[in-house]
Amino acid sequence: MKGPLFYSKILLFGEYGIIKDSKGLSIPYNFYKGALKVSEQPDEKAIQSNRSLHTFAKYLEEIQDKGVVSFDIERLKSDIESGMYFDSSIPQGYGVGSSGALVAAIYDKYAEDKITILENLTREKLIRLKGIFALMESFFHGSSSGLDPLNSYLSLPILIHSKDNIEPAGIPSQSTEENKKGAVFLLDSGVVGETAPMVSIFMENMKQEGFRNMLKNQFVRHTDACVEDFLKGDIKSLFSNIKQLSHVVLDNFKPMIPKQFHKLWQQGIESNDYYLKLCGSGGGGYILGFTQDYEKAKEALKDYKLEVVYNF
Repeated sequence: MKGPLFYSKILLFGEYGIIKDSKGLSIPYNFYKGALKVSEQPDEKAIQSNRSLHTFAKYLEEIQDKGVVSFDIERLKSDIESGMYFDSSIPQGYGVGSSGALVAAIYDKYAEDKITILENLTREKLIRLKGIFALMESFFHGSSSGLDPLNSYLSLPILIHSKDNIEPAGIPSQSTEENKKGAVFLLDSGVVGETAPMVSIFMENMKQEGFRNMLKNQFVRHTDACVEDFLKGDIKSLFSNIKQLSHVVLDNFKPMIPKQFHKLWQQGIESNDYYLKLCGSGGGGYILGFTQDYEKAKEALKDYKLEVVYNF
C-alpha cells in the first residue's frame, strides 16, 4: 500500500502577520514530499511515525465530537495497527510544512464527506477546509492556521487576503531565460526550530502596545506590499519592500532568528547582495532568502547550504 504524494510548502510572505490578518502567499515546494505507507520491514523512523499516528488517531477521535469533520476512525486504527506510517522526506522543524503534509494525507484518505480538489472550490469550501485542517494540525503545534495542510492538499499557490478570505493564486511563471539572476532560496540554519515556543513568544509580545503598533504599521504594511509586488511581477518595488521587511524582522523578531545568523542578516541588508526573512515560525530550520543576483548571494553565503525555490 502506498498513498498519493503530498508536498511541502513555503510561506513566501505572511509568517506571524497572518495571525493578525496581514496578506500572505504560500506556494507548494515539490522538492520534499510524503505519503502514507505500510512496510513489511519498517525501520526505526517508520516505527516512530507509526507510534505518533496512534496518538494522532486518538486526538482525531476526540475532535469528531465538535461536529466539524468526521473520519472513518475504525479503518484508520486498523491501518495503524497494520503498521501504517507517514513516509516523508520533509524535514521536521524546518518551516516547510512537515505536519501539514501528514494532515492532508490523513484527511484525503480517511475523512468522510470530504471536500475534494476536483470540485468547484468556492471560497466557503476553502474556508471550511482551512478550519478543518487548523483543528487537525493544532495537535502538532498547539495552534494552527490550517494553511500548511491546505497548501499541501490543493498543491496550488494560495493567496491569503485575510483570515476569512483566501483563494488559489496564479503566480508569475518562473523565469527560464539563461540570463535569469534573481532567486528565492532556502538557507539551512542547521538548527531544528519548534513552532509552539516561537508562537508563544510572539503572543507574549502582542500584549505590548509598541509591538502591536510595529506589527500593524511596519510588518503587515511591508508584508502586504511584498505580496502585491510579487504577484504583479514588480521586482524593483518587491526588493525595496523585502529590504524593509528584513530590517523590521531583525529589529523586532530577534528571538525567532538563531543568534549565529543576526550578523549575516545585517550583512545582507547592508550589502544588498541578499535579504533574509523568516521561513515559517523561525527559531531554526530554514531561513528564506531573496536576491537579485543569485551568484553574488551564493558567494556571500558560501559557508551555507542553499536551495533555490523560485527564479526571477
